[in-house]
Amino acid sequence: MAESLALYLGTEAACSYLPNEQSRNIFPDPNLPMSNDLYSQLIQNGFRRSGDQVYRPHCEGCSACVPVRINIVDFKPNRSQRRCIKRNDDLIVIQRPAGFVAEHYDLYVRYLKSRHPDGGMDETSEEIYSRFLTSSWSKTRFIELRTESDLKLMAVIVTDLVHDGGSAFYTFFEPDESQRSLGTYAILKQIEIIQAQGLSHLYLGYWIAQCQKMSYKTAFSALEGFDGSQWELVVKQ
Repeated sequence: MAESLALYLGTEAACSYLPNEQSRNIFPDPNLPMSNDLYSQLIQNGFRRSGDQVYRPHCEGCSACVPVRINIVDFKPNRSQRRCIKRNDDLIVIQRPAGFVAEHYDLYVRYLKSRHPDGGMDETSEEIYSRFLTSSWSKTRFIELRTESDLKLMAVIVTDLVHDGGSAFYTFFEPDESQRSLGTYAILKQIEIIQAQGLSHLYLGYWIAQCQKMSYKTAFSALEGFDGSQWELVVKQ
């Protein structure tokens, strides 16, 4: 169905990642109800969700946004990633259905204020938070990372489950624990969870080579990029 779906072009706006550039997205037919089955097809064709809305960048004269995913079958952690796993071996995993939890929201607000003070994301509310992270149709899980000793909440990983794997939608974590590299650990933990389910891919959204904030994605082996027709290795290691 994804191949024959009608698509609509959105309006231009300032690019959030590249200075002096304009961005534009395409969207599936808004009259067609979205479902996790349909999204599972669309994500394989480079789409992504934000709340209930599904989109893909479609900017005139620019193809900098590359959809990327990790091929879990071929993935092997490097030395730094193995150290990261060992550094966080005191954390336990608790999976919850998507939904508002006050403790999560408090951590989210502190994370935004610390990590994105000038990014326009620091002004939020419980409603905006829920509308951004959850949707009415997706199979979304909130994965908590807590210290085993006192169950202190260290991170919340928001993961969408799709037919062939998972989509790393968003992660927020304790800003005072930078030595743990919790962002990296969150991806490694999602790989472990998806692998245990016998699935093959973890989608990481978009990667822009010129954007330093996205460079962490190329640290993962077996990273594939979608060129509009097929998935190919981004960095051959």
